[in-house]
Amino acid sequence: MEDRYSVQALTNPLRYLAPFFQGLPETVVEQALTHLVTRTHPANQVILLENDWGGSVYFIIEGWVKIRTYNLEGKEVTLNILGKGELFGEMAALDEVPRSTDVITLTSTIIGSMPAQDFVKLLQTEPMAGVRLAQLMARRLRQINRRLRLRESDSQSRVADTLLFLAEGQGKKGEEGIKIPNLPHRELSSLSGLARETVTRVLTRLEKKGLIKREQEVICIPDLSALEKMIV
Repeated sequence: MEDRYSVQALTNPLRYLAPFFQGLPETVVEQALTHLVTRTHPANQVILLENDWGGSVYFIIEGWVKIRTYNLEGKEVTLNILGKGELFGEMAALDEVPRSTDVITLTSTIIGSMPAQDFVKLLQTEPMAGVRLAQLMARRLRQINRRLRLRESDSQSRVADTLLFLAEGQGKKGEEGIKIPNLPHRELSSLSGLARETVTRVLTRLEKKGLIKREQEVICIPDLSALEKMIV
């Protein structure tokens, strides 16, 4: 399915694309989104494949995707989970090399694709767009560094850190705390580098301690600082 969102809807900082476009001049955003095309994708659909050449940058309007690669043994490794307001595909657009990872939808997802040349032109003409992109890349690098440091930690620390990782990137503040997507345990397993059974046991333990509350679609973290204390 293909359609076009109005520029007014896309530039609403409270609803769509806020992390990147918020604060940019409306005329600049309007011009950048001239050729933006949106498509609705079902769950488990491959959006990008590793080694594809990058002709577009993608913005998630609704839904969730995972960024994956494979280790030397051929095992799938989930590198990140991205949701509404996030972008991906920017690296290939900037350095004109093939994609370095796969991107697959986790749910029914609406994605807007912007031609790479329009994205690069936006960065060249609007300094704040470059700052936004630098902030995004710095946050992702910081998250990866933290996860690498915890690879030798115990299972509880690694699951707690994975939940905090999702809270930083995709957390939504609610009355009972920060809510994150209740992902399948296989995804949490891949993110944390632990067996699925281990992830299940740790989540049950954290829930019994009142550190998380699991619902059908979300996990609620009542107190982020209390969960952080579980990391040793």
